[in-house]
Amino acid sequence: MRHGLVRVPLILDVRGNSLDDGPGIRSVVFFKGCPLSCVWCHNPECRNADAELSYDAELCISCNACLDACPQQALSRNNPEFVDRVRCVRCFTCTEVCPSGALSIAGREMSVNEIVERIRCDKQFFDSSGGGVTLSGGEPTLFMDFTASLAQALNKEGIHVLLETCGLFDYDDFKKRLLPYIDAIYYDIKLIDSDAHRRYCGVSNEKILNNFSRLVKEIRGIKKKRVDILPRTPLVPGITDTDENLAGIASFLRRCGIARASLLPYNPLWHRKCVKLGMDNYLSAVPGMKVWMQKEAIDRCRNVFLNAGIEV
Repeated sequence: MRHGLVRVPLILDVRGNSLDDGPGIRSVVFFKGCPLSCVWCHNPECRNADAELSYDAELCISCNACLDACPQQALSRNNPEFVDRVRCVRCFTCTEVCPSGALSIAGREMSVNEIVERIRCDKQFFDSSGGGVTLSGGEPTLFMDFTASLAQALNKEGIHVLLETCGLFDYDDFKKRLLPYIDAIYYDIKLIDSDAHRRYCGVSNEKILNNFSRLVKEIRGIKKKRVDILPRTPLVPGITDTDENLAGIASFLRRCGIARASLLPYNPLWHRKCVKLGMDNYLSAVPGMKVWMQKEAIDRCRNVFLNAGIEV
């Protein structure tokens, strides 16, 4: 995995005109690489820190130019997903001859200056709407030096910076390098039980919860600037949306002195992303995992928080 050795991230995308990733109109920078391996990951293209080959069958025009171009003969109409991921060495030669964009590279290098330059032209929209830039992924804190440099550069431009994080980072490093340039934090708390978190996300949640507690206290002590923090919980059927899990999270938030949180209703769009990357996921065969979350289920989850005194 790239994030184990390399401190310069690949960027999946810099997406403008977003209304769903923080206040106002925002541009979102998607980092590749994450220390978690959530089985329901809604951005599976951001989990792996390396560049990946994406194949979108809906864009393919069957010109077959890629079949002749691939030196590994990893592409075939007879392959179940078109790309033989065992043969493919990710040389990306096929993407160079694909006229429709059906074959594309997920992840590319961008410098801090390139990102800022791309974003700068949208500053008028940020200013008029109370928006800014959201650092997302993946997990931006995997690349603390790069992310801090980017946040600092955006800060100098007078651009509001929001960080979306899973919370698994070195706290002292985060406090020193990144926190001074952050205006808001969306902090994901997925599962309160450590064993369940390890089962579904790949690691224990102990550091995540400890970091959150420390961060809340840290932010309250900052006098020079205001930093907003919003805990978020994705609602995944049968995993994170149980009354037991939500009540446990709500209780933890209350102990931290938090009275407001966000619940993220489940949506099934991530399954198609997995197919494009050739990723297997056992949840695809689980009933209810390929449909949108119903209002009744969302209301039930919301009431668990409300009954615990947490505004949603």
